Amino acid sequence: MSTPDPRSLGFLLLFKNAGNETHAHLTPAQKAAFAQRWNDWYESLARHGKAKLGQPLALEGRLVTGAEGRVVDGPYAEAKEVVGGFIWLTVDTLDEATEIAKRCPGLPLGVDVEVRALAPTSPVLDAVPARPANS
Repeated sequence: MSTPDPRSLGFLLLFKNAGNETHAHLTPAQKAAFAQRWNDWYESLARHGKAKLGQPLALEGRLVTGAEGRVVDGPYAEAKEVVGGFIWLTVDTLDEATEIAKRCPGLPLGVDVEVRALAPTSPVLDAVPARPANS
């Protein structure tokens, strides 16, 4: 079991492989039941003080890359590249965040969950700190 980091800002669960293809085989009733399981899972996390925010992401987007800021429109060629949303967890350890991710209702459909710690400063540029929303 990992020990809590007193500087921890929580963890993000990033839901990948969450494009249309992942859900295309579901009937409308199955989609409704899946959505209910997903909402129940999130509401339970929020009710127990473990989730601060959850947000779906639109399927369309852009990728800005390279020194010149080249812009590539989505959707992306690979369904596994589609990040469908995130949940900001307020737990203290990677182990606890991972256990929560293992209960994601999307896993049986092929959704992958990336678990990432929110850092107080950039791990590669320590002069870039985390900032509150109103800064």
